[in-house]
Amino acid sequence: MTIRTVAVIGPGNVGGDLGTRLAASGVRVIFGVRGGKDLPKLAGPNVGFASPAEAAAQADAIVLALPANVVVDVARGLGDLDGKIVVDANNCLKMDRGPVWNPPPEGSLAQAIAAAVPSARVVKAFNTFGHEYHGDPRTAAGPVTVPIAGDDADAKAAIAELARTAGFAPVDCGPLRNASLLENLAILWIHLAMAGGQGREIAWQLVGRPPA
Repeated sequence: MTIRTVAVIGPGNVGGDLGTRLAASGVRVIFGVRGGKDLPKLAGPNVGFASPAEAAAQADAIVLALPANVVVDVARGLGDLDGKIVVDANNCLKMDRGPVWNPPPEGSLAQAIAAAVPSARVVKAFNTFGHEYHGDPRTAAGPVTVPIAGDDADAKAAIAELARTAGFAPVDCGPLRNASLLENLAILWIHLAMAGGQGREIAWQLVGRPPA
């Protein structure tokens, strides 16, 4: 399956930068905005605006880029998601002298979303680095790695293809239960970037040995 239209629900730093990157790569992007109002700073070729439910209805895949405390309810309110790919790009954390993972009872935020919209195909992705890399995935050593977790192999493959189209380096990280590992990887990134003093221009990359 090739994803041709993506709904981005939550046009903030992460959603705005990722949507802009996808649109620049030739993907049609519809930002889901309250009232369906245009956002001039995100307007451009391949970009449209609609209410969240209208954006979701038109899309092959839906990216949720929202605060953790509202994302499950927003997902429930998007209407019929039967068979749709829903990407959870969010992290659940609290601050206690630094970032601490704060998962829901389901085990991870992605699993909570999957429980709320059981007819959708939920994938965890695009949550392990700062929004700067959503807009420009280049690192000093090549494209940033995008770990992907999900229970539907076709959905993961489609998101991996979408990521490659936009210049990212996707890696299949197994079933949706591993979303908890991706969320913890994000917590470690936040710690390094903030408490660790590394700054936001760092990112994870899966590397191997050079050819012999």
